[in-house]
Amino acid sequence: MASHVSLTPATELAAKNKSHFPNETSQYRQARNALLTEEIELRRHIERVAEMRRSLPLGGKIPEDYTFESEHGAVRLSDLFGEKQTLVIYSMMFGPQRQHACPMCTAMLTSWDGTARNLRERVALAVTARSPIARFLDFKKDRGWRNLPLYSDTKGDYTRTYVNAEDGDVPALNVFTRRDGSIYHFWAGEMSNEMADPGQDGRGAPDPDPLWGILDLTPEGRGKDWYPKLEYAQPI
Repeated sequence: MASHVSLTPATELAAKNKSHFPNETSQYRQARNALLTEEIELRRHIERVAEMRRSLPLGGKIPEDYTFESEHGAVRLSDLFGEKQTLVIYSMMFGPQRQHACPMCTAMLTSWDGTARNLRERVALAVTARSPIARFLDFKKDRGWRNLPLYSDTKGDYTRTYVNAEDGDVPALNVFTRRDGSIYHFWAGEMSNEMADPGQDGRGAPDPDPLWGILDLTPEGRGKDWYPKLEYAQPI
C-alpha cells in the first residue's frame, strides 16, 4: 500500500458490507460493522508496518560464515540460501539439556512445515537448534515433518551471535539477505517479555504462528493459561 495513496475512510468501506446471517439481531450487525471498520484499519496498519520493514536499510554484515551440521554433513550459512537472496532462520528451543523440545516452537513449526513448500518459492528457509543433528532429525521424524530443513548449530557460534549471547535455550527468528556476494542481517524479532502489555505474552507482531491468529477469531480467544502441548489425550 503506497503511502501517498489517498484512502477511503474505513467507515465508508465498512458501510458497503452486504453480509448478513440467519437470525442475527440489529445489535449484532451494528457491532459487527463497527468491528469491520477496525479490521480494515488493522489491515492498513499491518501493511504500513510491512512497508516500513521492507524499507529498512541493510543491517550489519555477518561477522563470519557460520557452520552448521545438516543430515548430509557440514554446511555454511551461505549454503542455506541456495539460489535465493533471502534466508529465514528460526532457532527453536531444543538444546541438548532439554528432555523434550519446546511445545510452542513445535506447534508453530508444525504449521510452518505445511507452508514451507510455498515459502521456498520466495525465500530460503532453515530451522536450527543446539541439539546434535541426529537427535534433531529423530524429532523431525517423530513429528512427521516433511518440508522443514533442519540444521544443528553444534558449535553455537551462530546462536551466541544472533539468538542469545549467553547461549540460552531461547527462540529467535532472523532474516538475512545476500547482496553482491555478501550476507547482511535484515530483520529479527526483537519484542521481549519486558515489552508486553498487561495481561499479554511478550509475543511478536505479526505473530509467526497461525495458531494464535485463528484463536483470535473465536469467542474464547487465546485464553489466559492455555499453551500447546507435544501430545494430547486421544479422543474417545
